Amino acid sequence: MNIAILGLGLMGGSMGLSLQDDCYVDNVYGIDHNPEHQEKALELNLVNKIITMEELSKYDINIILLAVPVDAIIRIMKELSECDDINATIIDLGSSKKKIADNIPSNIRQNVVLAHPMTGTEYTGPKAALKGLYTEKVVALCDTQNSATEHNQVAISLFSSLRMRIIHMDSADHDLHAAYISHLPHIISFSLANTVLDHENRTSILDLAATGFRDMSRLAKSSPIMWEDIFRQNKNNLLHTLDEFEKNLKMFKENLKKDNWQEISQLMNNANTLHEVFK
Repeated sequence: MNIAILGLGLMGGSMGLSLQDDCYVDNVYGIDHNPEHQEKALELNLVNKIITMEELSKYDINIILLAVPVDAIIRIMKELSECDDINATIIDLGSSKKKIADNIPSNIRQNVVLAHPMTGTEYTGPKAALKGLYTEKVVALCDTQNSATEHNQVAISLFSSLRMRIIHMDSADHDLHAAYISHLPHIISFSLANTVLDHENRTSILDLAATGFRDMSRLAKSSPIMWEDIFRQNKNNLLHTLDEFEKNLKMFKENLKKDNWQEISQLMNNANTLHEVFK
């Protein structure tokens, strides 16, 4: 089994590290337009060899993993559709799905499996790669009815070998859910960071920063390039979740103005119940 990973940052690099321990994987090849990423990926043994897009057919690739920003996934899908005799299973790891699904060229649609591993960190680049990043995490496979059975089976085998929990979902449903549990938290974290940075005594404020602030602002270190693409692709769902968030934020604000401490306590008690779901 020969696997090519396009994009050797956190997601692609971590995938390369993990797959090299898999007995059914013979070679892990890497493709990245950044020469520094190529060099670092080889230095860190994230992949066995760096190749180019033009060399995909030369190395008898069975699986092509797209671990690049979501807009780039659409562009690369088009490039792959123009290659002769693409038989490989193509798996994208993008954080939004519907726009990608709508832009897959028809001649390779059966080869493509849309996947979103629900994992990651705020760090980027090959140095951010972690061997156990995917272990015991959830991966959403979307619109699998449009992928050929054999390619779905390849994707399931791949993620199962990483000990991931596989769920199936419609791409539109995925994007709405992801807006709530992933995309909105990033917007909030970016906004919190900017609110503190706007303060004239921000250095003094940060001297007091403890775990609560660090936890809330951690996502603000995430890649602007990657998240701009995600926000663009999932704009409408994100706007909907922002409306919902603003409504709840306004409830706290109005009750604070009116000294309605009992109402505030009820809001917090209700929020406490969220983590009962995760037990």
